[in-house]
Amino acid sequence: MATRRSAKSSKTKTLAYDVAEQLRTPEEMAAYLDAWLTEAPDDAAGIARALGDIARARGMSQVARDAGLSRESLYKALSESGNPSFATILKVARALGVRFQAQAA
Repeated sequence: MATRRSAKSSKTKTLAYDVAEQLRTPEEMAAYLDAWLTEAPDDAAGIARALGDIARARGMSQVARDAGLSRESLYKALSESGNPSFATILKVARALGVRFQAQAA
């Protein structure tokens, strides 16, 4: 959370941080997803949330259309409690213009 102090008041106001607001270019989006895949490769829910962050940055409605899903089902699949199928993950990745690559461990 970001904090901001006002000169008029001594109260601290907190603002919710939304990573989607920071993902402006395809390169930033790909780097963000790559960081999740590298740093937390076993965190399937975290990786799905990262895809959700990227989808929100792009525009959830457009990504849902491009993936052939309803906006509601996309939100649900990529939420913290979601459990998307691998097929859904692949559709979303394709719609976002990102791809997964394999390399020897």
